[in-house]
Amino acid sequence: MTDESSTASHLSVVMTTDGIDKTQTQPGNSMTSSFLYGDVFYWKCAVMFIGVVGVAGNALILYALVASKQQKKHALIVNQNALDLLSSFFVVFSFAVDLCNIHLTGVLGYWLCVVILSEYLVWCATNGSMINLAIITIDRYLKVVHPIWSKKWLRPWVVYSAIALSWFVGIFPNTLVVVFSATVIDGKCYSYVFENDVANMANLLGYILLYYFMIIATFIFCYGRILAKIRRQASVMASHGTSGSSTAQTQSQHIQTNVIKTMIQVSVFYAVAWLPYNTFTLFASTGIVPVTFSDTGYFATSFLAFFYTSTNPFIYATKFYPVREILRKLIPCKKNHIQPTG
Repeated sequence: MTDESSTASHLSVVMTTDGIDKTQTQPGNSMTSSFLYGDVFYWKCAVMFIGVVGVAGNALILYALVASKQQKKHALIVNQNALDLLSSFFVVFSFAVDLCNIHLTGVLGYWLCVVILSEYLVWCATNGSMINLAIITIDRYLKVVHPIWSKKWLRPWVVYSAIALSWFVGIFPNTLVVVFSATVIDGKCYSYVFENDVANMANLLGYILLYYFMIIATFIFCYGRILAKIRRQASVMASHGTSGSSTAQTQSQHIQTNVIKTMIQVSVFYAVAWLPYNTFTLFASTGIVPVTFSDTGYFATSFLAFFYTSTNPFIYATKFYPVREILRKLIPCKKNHIQPTG
């Protein structure tokens, strides 16, 4: 198998890792390849930088959750931050090893390819984070739309089972695909390599369907039903016209506004951040457009995707007053100016 055929025809959904741009192996392209590799190097550094930001941000939010004693009350949020923290850390670690351009040999080289250079650890945590995000959305939907049912059935063991599910869905499929597809050729690591085009397409479409379209569909359905429920409650309160209806209606409108903001932030940000990455993956894996996973486009779209992972914790965790207070106390100039906001 040549480098060209492996990148153009057989690479699947996530990536092929290669410390050097493929154009360097093609004769007559030395000047162009040098220029392109410079761009790729800077984009890899940019992805590593956003990974560092993600590690710092998620670690800060986790600290605030624990310091405010919210970790048991909001176990799903803690799990979200933990997965995003691991994802960001493994991005930095994997890309740093990749930039070392290690020549892989023997069993050690193979497992370095499988575990690190294939970004296996990155995608286990990232995909688990995506699933957990959908679980949080479903949890909110059940508590608002079906409050009686949720109080009866959403016991702690159910929540912890859902957390375990997010880890399982993140780890198990990636393990199967990487272990049976990763390979080392001429000292370089190629991951998600499929000789069979049918298997390649099935893996590609399955990944995009599960981790993109189904997640967005969950956002739309759950937040749409939540918003409809809140509006119905506001209409009922307004129709009663009781003395406390004005206050209750104001509170309902405030909740409705927060729901709309969260829905827009989560749904739109997720859709926008991951669309370029999934589109590029589709093009590179199928050969619809002549691009490869060594092009700057892959790392540029990865930067946007992991930017979402880095900023995602603030969308949820900062909604909680105790967490906000801990974060405010970490800012020296605001230590003496904390005002309760309810």
